[in-house]
Amino acid sequence: MAHSTSGNPAHQEASARQDAVPHGGGTGPGTPPPPTRRGMLAVAAAAGAGLLAGCGEQTADSASGAGQQGSRGAQRSPSATPSEKRSPSPTPKPRPELPRGGRELSRYRLVGYCGLPGAAALGRLGTGDLDDRVRQIEKTARAYAADRTPQPVLELLATVANGTAGPDGTYRSRTSPDTIRRFHDAAKRHRALLLLNIQPGRAPVLGEVKALREWLVHPDVGIALDPEWEMGPDQVPGDSYGHTSGKELTDVARYLSGIVAEHDLPQKPLVFHQVAVSVVRDQSALRPQPGVVLIKSADGIGSPGMKRDTWRQLVKDQPEGLRTGFKLFYEEDTEGSRLMTPEEVLALRPRPDYVMFE
Repeated sequence: MAHSTSGNPAHQEASARQDAVPHGGGTGPGTPPPPTRRGMLAVAAAAGAGLLAGCGEQTADSASGAGQQGSRGAQRSPSATPSEKRSPSPTPKPRPELPRGGRELSRYRLVGYCGLPGAAALGRLGTGDLDDRVRQIEKTARAYAADRTPQPVLELLATVANGTAGPDGTYRSRTSPDTIRRFHDAAKRHRALLLLNIQPGRAPVLGEVKALREWLVHPDVGIALDPEWEMGPDQVPGDSYGHTSGKELTDVARYLSGIVAEHDLPQKPLVFHQVAVSVVRDQSALRPQPGVVLIKSADGIGSPGMKRDTWRQLVKDQPEGLRTGFKLFYEEDTEGSRLMTPEEVLALRPRPDYVMFE
């Protein structure tokens, strides 16, 4: 986002990305199109990326039981036998924990890469050997840990916005369960968190979250939302910014909170990436939910000064209980400038809980 002191959201959005999609097609004044690299996501990411038109939803079942104990009193019931013995007390099952221990995220600094296999333009997580990539994340995470324990994160694009409507008219595709499983297995091998990123197109956001339930019942899986790709009924991905609302984010957080309670899970992260103030409407309606950590990730491209300006605009007057994240771009941030250093990122206030690289 360009450095601006005007306070005009339309001007701020228009200057957020200098490489805007040339064909435009926005929905009105002050609604600029995302950049070409983002447009590539909407138009071409699905090709050869292992995507499916649908993803089954699976509900995990749980059951519990208690052993019966025989009486050790002086008198036995008529049906008791001499060999009857007290059943041993069952060993308590350990409560699920986060990949590196504990049940609260506040002890960790989350640091991750995002991406999708077969779509190199969408982030480093989609290129190279997956285990090598996770080891790189581990090394990067240590540089940003400061006073916390580093927690590597794999942010996989699980729902991808498309430039065409598709058979169901939703302008989105879902990543195959096999791909999600491969990344989840890698996360487990390296004690990392897996964030499933949703760019919903015209599909209902909560429906996309519910479609991932079979993964969300795990203690090491959370959700990341990309609301700039949440389209209205007349919008097409790549032509203009979409948006979400505080109420919709609360609905998603409430659904995740229910999963956390049902399966006695540790805290679960819910990240939403925000490129401009207008992308999240009525933020004051956002309500934290038990067991869910809400993280607003500042998603702006540019020099360190431009990114700090974006940061100040996005964290101003944010609701109580909302934590922060910060996004860095290996390529776009360094075009004519440089990548911010760990010291510069950690000097932001409030200090980001999540640092993500694309």
